[in-house]
Amino acid sequence: MLSTPPSTPPPISPSQLAPMLIARAWDGGPARPDEVVLLTLHRVEDGLVLHVNAPMHHDPPPAAPPGPTWALWEHEVVELFIAGPGDDEGVHYLELELGPHGHHLVLILAGRRHIVGRELPLTVTTTLCGARWIAEAKIPQSLVPTGPLRVNATAIHGQGEARRYLSLTPLPGAAPDFHQPQRFVDLRV
Repeated sequence: MLSTPPSTPPPISPSQLAPMLIARAWDGGPARPDEVVLLTLHRVEDGLVLHVNAPMHHDPPPAAPPGPTWALWEHEVVELFIAGPGDDEGVHYLELELGPHGHHLVLILAGRRHIVGRELPLTVTTTLCGARWIAEAKIPQSLVPTGPLRVNATAIHGQGEARRYLSLTPLPGAAPDFHQPQRFVDLRV
């Protein structure tokens, strides 16, 4: 019989999922009903599992084959930011991006926008379901910052003037800037 080492958090049941609803524009205005994204995050023995249920906007996919894709934020995407403690300059955080066609991007940042790891491997499954797409990503514990954890989740779609930026947490500024760890909300998983 295998036992979980004391330093590994125990798995939690599906009833303990941490749901996140992206239902606002980046500046706090309402999203349209056809833009709302549901994310759930739960702990497993070796890390976290993220589930995404998002509307399909049919933006052109990246030219690269599915898998790690640089500049995925320029396409239709859902993003999850997970930060540990600290201020903007001292915080360590994970940026995880998933697209509807199986593309993904994992970045590790040490301080605001300071990338120290990029295009890291990730186990992702994506399914197109009519007007929506569903994805599951298994985030290894080695990528998760030390707690307590804070998060923000975003969704981006559209092209040119019709480009839309949505956020779980409203963000100040004249333009969308998702790298504001001080605005992330507490996460309990």
